[in-house]
Amino acid sequence: MTKLITKEQAAQLLKNGVESQNSDGSLDRAPVVKLFTPDAQCTWLLSELDPCEPTQAFGLCDLGQGYPELGYVSLSELSSVHGPMGLHVERDNWFVATQPMCVYAEAARRAERIVEDDRHLVEAAAALAARGRA
Repeated sequence: MTKLITKEQAAQLLKNGVESQNSDGSLDRAPVVKLFTPDAQCTWLLSELDPCEPTQAFGLCDLGQGYPELGYVSLSELSSVHGPMGLHVERDNWFVATQPMCVYAEAARRAERIVEDDRHLVEAAAALAARGRA
């Protein structure tokens, strides 16, 4: 496993990936880890690893261009990414998810970037609930 995630996070991500294969609720899981570029505007909130290809993680990906999206990303590729000042992708050691992935995705869609503040997340959760999706 890469240095981007801890063994404990990898175990939880893999567990989520196995559970996701057995259900259709991958967006109901909370993100496990947040990765970011300290010298660029890229952020990844990851919720699971593909059990068949554990270097592939599923999550919310924001490359800083105003279009965050859900999808898969290669951890090995992220390990080699560096920003304009040469800094590599880092793990946010203080990140603690407070909502399921669907709420983070809705909040990101509305803000055009990944957001973590309570106001944006509460508004996103309410919008999803109004549509019957949360």
